[in-house]
Amino acid sequence: MKHEKSCGAIVYKFEKDGTPKLLLVKHRSGGHWAFPKGHVEAGESEVQTAHREIFEETGLKVLLKDGFRESVEYSPKPNVIKEVVYFLGEAVAGTEHRQEEEISELKWLSIEDAKRQVTHEDSRRLIEDAKQFLSNS
Repeated sequence: MKHEKSCGAIVYKFEKDGTPKLLLVKHRSGGHWAFPKGHVEAGESEVQTAHREIFEETGLKVLLKDGFRESVEYSPKPNVIKEVVYFLGEAVAGTEHRQEEEISELKWLSIEDAKRQVTHEDSRRLIEDAKQFLSNS
């Protein structure tokens, strides 16, 4: 059994009225809506991978929130187990753009709209966890 690992984040920003918006990306491969993420490179920590992938895919720099780390495991193909670690990150800098080769679209959505837009049930659970975390911070 082969094991793969990716890291990324649920990226958010606050509107002027204090309402959170979440950033979703549409992946060219498979056409699914999810969060920015990517494979861990040799010598990288989970946090370093998340920062690098978010910046590469969206052009944004994020401040990761202490205390939020969620892990999802699934089998993308036979004999492969993939673990994806997600953090929660506030967009704090950078110029938003998408990585043309991998991302076909970027969208900022309300929490409820994001839950409807994401492709996978795991992503809906992550959004709910992020919502709870933000409301308690």
